[in-house]
Amino acid sequence: MSGSPHVQIIGPGRAGLSLQQALTSVGWTASDPWARDEIGRPSPSTDIVVIATPDAEVASVAGQVPKGDYAVLHMSGALTLKPLGGHARRGSIHPLVALPSPQIGSVRLLAGGWFAVAGDDSAQHIAEALGGSALHVSDDKRVAYHAAAVIAANHLVALLGQVERIADHAGVAFEPFIDLARASLDDVAAIGPEAALTGPAARGDQTTIDAHLAALDPSEHDAYRALAALAGRLVT
Repeated sequence: MSGSPHVQIIGPGRAGLSLQQALTSVGWTASDPWARDEIGRPSPSTDIVVIATPDAEVASVAGQVPKGDYAVLHMSGALTLKPLGGHARRGSIHPLVALPSPQIGSVRLLAGGWFAVAGDDSAQHIAEALGGSALHVSDDKRVAYHAAAVIAANHLVALLGQVERIADHAGVAFEPFIDLARASLDDVAAIGPEAALTGPAARGDQTTIDAHLAALDPSEHDAYRALAALAGRLVT
């Protein structure tokens, strides 16, 4: 690709709009994302088509994209390149960041993070243009990689939702627990999960764990028990 690459995105959701805004800010040409019912033939200047739709729609959308000299990428973390069908240049780029809105997402895409890439070199080219680093994941490990990403982001959010509920039940503010969580993440980054673990599971203090369960609403028990067991795996 010479000059300013031209990207056509399909999928005007959070991921597609985040990518459009981020690419535009680094001087690329990123056309307004197409919706599924707007798919046509990309302009002759198009270098890359990026499919930013839900996973279940990727194969169908790829089948609607006319064959051409451009690369066709998807943004799925879990899918291999197979759903892209017979396109000669196939690839994928999955930003390893949460994209809750186009405004926040575009900033995060430019923050020097990680992008899981596969296939055509244009995927790595996008990651590098955005100031990020490429993480190469083989097809047979894609689903496991994506599971780790979901746990790190989505499950962490769900866990903090539980913290908020329990803190509210205890009559205390949520904010101090956010500070506690941030410090724990810093510890994990600095010394690893095993060394960072503190609390009753690290001490083998089953009496305190049982007291917690007795104090909690039964609807919170399954999550607490599961995470206490995971904590226990770090000390066995």
